[in-house]
Amino acid sequence: MRTHYCGDLNGSHDGQEVVLCGWVQRRRDHGGVIFIDLRDREGLVQVVFDPDRAEIFSRAEQVRSEYVLKITGRVRPRPEGTVNPDLPTGAIEILGLDLEVLNASETPPMQLDSHAADASEEIRLRYRYLDLRRPEMQSRLRTRSQVTQAMRRFLDEHGFLDIETPILTKSTPEGARDYLVPSRTHPGEFFALPQSPQLFKQLLMMSGLDRYYQIARCFRDEDLRADRQPEFTQLDIEVSFMTEDELMNLMEEMIRLLFREVQGIELPNPFPRLTYAESMRRFGCDRPDLRVPLELIDIADLMEGVDFQVFAGPAKDPDGRVVALRLPKGGELSRKEIDGYTQFVGIYGARGLAYIKVNEWAAKGREGLQSPIVKNLTDAALEGIMARTGAVDGDLIFFGADKAKIVNESIGALRVKLGQERGLLEGEWRPLWVIDFPMFEEDPANQRWMALHHPFTAPKEDQLDLLETNPGACLSRAYDMVLNGTEIGGGSIRIHRDAVQRQVFKLLNISDEQAEERFGFLLKALRFGCPPHGGLAFGLDRLVMLMTGATSIRDVMAFPKTQTAACLLTDAPSPVDETQLKELSLRLRTRA
Repeated sequence: MRTHYCGDLNGSHDGQEVVLCGWVQRRRDHGGVIFIDLRDREGLVQVVFDPDRAEIFSRAEQVRSEYVLKITGRVRPRPEGTVNPDLPTGAIEILGLDLEVLNASETPPMQLDSHAADASEEIRLRYRYLDLRRPEMQSRLRTRSQVTQAMRRFLDEHGFLDIETPILTKSTPEGARDYLVPSRTHPGEFFALPQSPQLFKQLLMMSGLDRYYQIARCFRDEDLRADRQPEFTQLDIEVSFMTEDELMNLMEEMIRLLFREVQGIELPNPFPRLTYAESMRRFGCDRPDLRVPLELIDIADLMEGVDFQVFAGPAKDPDGRVVALRLPKGGELSRKEIDGYTQFVGIYGARGLAYIKVNEWAAKGREGLQSPIVKNLTDAALEGIMARTGAVDGDLIFFGADKAKIVNESIGALRVKLGQERGLLEGEWRPLWVIDFPMFEEDPANQRWMALHHPFTAPKEDQLDLLETNPGACLSRAYDMVLNGTEIGGGSIRIHRDAVQRQVFKLLNISDEQAEERFGFLLKALRFGCPPHGGLAFGLDRLVMLMTGATSIRDVMAFPKTQTAACLLTDAPSPVDETQLKELSLRLRTRA
């Protein structure tokens, strides 16, 4: 029906007759001449209709925003003084020779001619097909397509096979809740939608396929946030006979290529690596934003002897932590701003936020410090704090003192907030690897160990004995790729020996009977010559969100769910009729 996309036209098409199809972005009537901005997925172009062609001009008078048109016209330069340098097609226009209305449109419930959304998210999701017409949304989905193309191309060139794994699978009640699917042919039994292809991709390695990838749809019935959805997409990868260093180097190469091809950005080579322990010590989290130059400084040893129990208590507690966070030029903060940050850390369980303003330390010492807590600290403690933080006049020092978990979460989050709000970010893109994660974390409520990653992660080879003697000290062969404070990919070398897998299950309070019931097929496969293997998965939605500058993964998915896991567009989930329930041997219960 058409010869060109609207956005592809330029001065090289001068004099050519073209046929265009698209939507009316806007229509303007200027003293007997009608201008129509026609839009398609590649951009928009200005079409001019003059009254010399009365019938066509009359049709042009009837069109409105979002009408679908087919226009035949001739490309010509815009008159002098009317060129639009902000528009790729701004040097030319189309003289309209014919116009056909392919379909009319009601008045849209939102503005579609602006780059940013002016409607509520509810309206945008309910009329998603209209929201997706906006240039901003089309640009994001185009970037997503380019990202998946680049990933596929890289992996294909490196010998990976694109293999699909099942969507209907077995429920394994570890991690998030499964989405369950009742079976009609096996009454009373259920499939589960996959939370990831983890076990199947390991089985593919046991099948000798060596290098696998899949752009996989995954499902988790969990509480939602801006970067979570009940269904999401990940790039899933697994390899055999490769060390973690080799695999990490290969994945780095892919991400560097991706940013170079899609964004024109060169990422560092190699990516820096931080151990989990160092990341927690310096930044309070295992996914640090390295653009923020601030760091947590341990000062517990300086506080053990002070008469200030807010600090001394956690300093003496084996599970406590006391840290300082220096904010350059933080002395400019008002009391109201400091109170705001105190409320912020309270979200993470902190009971307060102590601080010291460094006014004239160099000249006046203790008298040059402004804070309610200074009187409670010894001269030695103050000198130690100033020396260790490197604070100078004009700075402000925040303190965190509590259980290590609370301090890490609250002051770690404060570090990022200060970096963003105080304009301290350094560089645009700061990727890194976090390595040497603990195998397990404690679940005190149930007096058991939990896998920090998942139960199939291998321990370091030289620490296998710790599984028996000190599981909490055992490190895993896991690795996460982090970009600007967001984990975009994570994985590990897997357990490939049956005895080790059973030992890990036992530590996780999974009995032999439960292991056979849930994972018997995997344990059996491990006994038939399983190769050493490992892999990782990249969160495609998160990665594209970062690359496009979106604030939610919903803005880089074509048809996302709401935060209550509902689809406003199709009104799902929805009731089904009694006949369907009978076929599935189901009866609905009324909740009390």
